[in-house]
Amino acid sequence: MTAPHPDFDAFVETIAHLRAPDGCPWDREQTHGSIASNMIEEAYEAVDAIEAADTAHLREELGDVLLQVVLQSQIAADAGEFTIDDVCHDVNAKMVRRHPHVFGEVQASDANEVLDLWDQVKLQEKEAAAGDAEPAEAGLLDGVPRSFPALMQAQKISRKAAATGFEWDSVDDVWAKVREEVAELKEAYAAAPKSPNGKVSKEQEGAAVREVELEFGDVLFTLVNVGRKMGLDAEAALRATCQKFRDRFALMEAEARRQGASVEELSLDEQEALWTAAKDR
Repeated sequence: MTAPHPDFDAFVETIAHLRAPDGCPWDREQTHGSIASNMIEEAYEAVDAIEAADTAHLREELGDVLLQVVLQSQIAADAGEFTIDDVCHDVNAKMVRRHPHVFGEVQASDANEVLDLWDQVKLQEKEAAAGDAEPAEAGLLDGVPRSFPALMQAQKISRKAAATGFEWDSVDDVWAKVREEVAELKEAYAAAPKSPNGKVSKEQEGAAVREVELEFGDVLFTLVNVGRKMGLDAEAALRATCQKFRDRFALMEAEARRQGASVEELSLDEQEALWTAAKDR
């Protein structure tokens, strides 16, 4: 039997009170748009707590994320749009619908098959919603927010496309595409105007300069698909690598200070030696 959630109900009532005529002037003034960025900020802070394995902080940050959900829902309720109960009802129905391997007869043997099934169900939902009506202008990929980090966009875009069958047969096929894209990037770079230090010249506007940027993007996009085929999340992988680099560079700085110098004062060979030592720790 599902346990009651009195604290959740009390929290919903608190937010409703804050938005009431005798509540908080600031809360009453907020709209969906005025606090939209808060949702992103709080989500990122929750992710930071997860990656730091700081469960006490995570508890707090998840509360801040929940605050955004409940406050946005109360703003909607005040405008007669929907309520927090509608939000919970809809997401519950969605979770049941998109897990036919749990609540239905479909089989899924691993996490990758579950993700493929999830995307297939989403596609079926979209087609069912369209019905016999004229095709809408919005396409399958329009549901991926352009405000997402680029790697996250790439992963979600490619997953959605793969759900339609637009997919490589194997990870080896994707690696072949990576090699093809790298060759095209090298070719575009060789043809582009460059400054004396070998960088693509930003001062010279032209198709060649833009082409290098696009070809570099193609390499990154294809590598995201390598990770996807391996069952990896590109955004999480790069975040982990960034953190690893931060940790190692901090060790370099600490060792340089111990030697009475700063990293920028060291020769490249000395920096490499500190980097190697940091990697070994």
